[in-house]
Amino acid sequence: MTPPDATGQIQIGAAPEAVYALVSDPGELAGLAEEYAGFRWAGRVEGPAVGARFRGRNQRGFRRWSTLSTITDAEPGCRFGFEVTSFAGLPVARWQYDFAPVGDGCVVVESMWERRPAWFKVASSAVTGVWDREQANTANIAATLARLKRAAEASR
Repeated sequence: MTPPDATGQIQIGAAPEAVYALVSDPGELAGLAEEYAGFRWAGRVEGPAVGARFRGRNQRGFRRWSTLSTITDAEPGCRFGFEVTSFAGLPVARWQYDFAPVGDGCVVVESMWERRPAWFKVASSAVTGVWDREQANTANIAATLARLKRAAEASR
């Protein structure tokens, strides 16, 4: 796999399985993320499993857009990942969370790979208001990981 377009990591004083439970729940993740604001499962899904899909609601300021995500990795305490598409199945991004035990906690790495075709980058930038997605997502990842740390350590 190619290097991610945006990434960040943080050490958290909680077990990898506990932190995984927060990011693998799309509702919990919406409360931690910068642009991702909510979801609903697509189809007969009852939880995060490989192949499950969810519709994401996203917002940045007054701008709002929706996506469809398919879970590609669901290994409790190890990795959670999903591919994001837009209307007509256009690829947007891959998001991935990797967990490694460290002492009495874990290190979490959040990564994003850009998947949009060049022409779609321009169109979606007009919708989202973000023209430098790599820079914006690097900042978003740092904010999300800080919130994740607070939430995971508070629930210990």
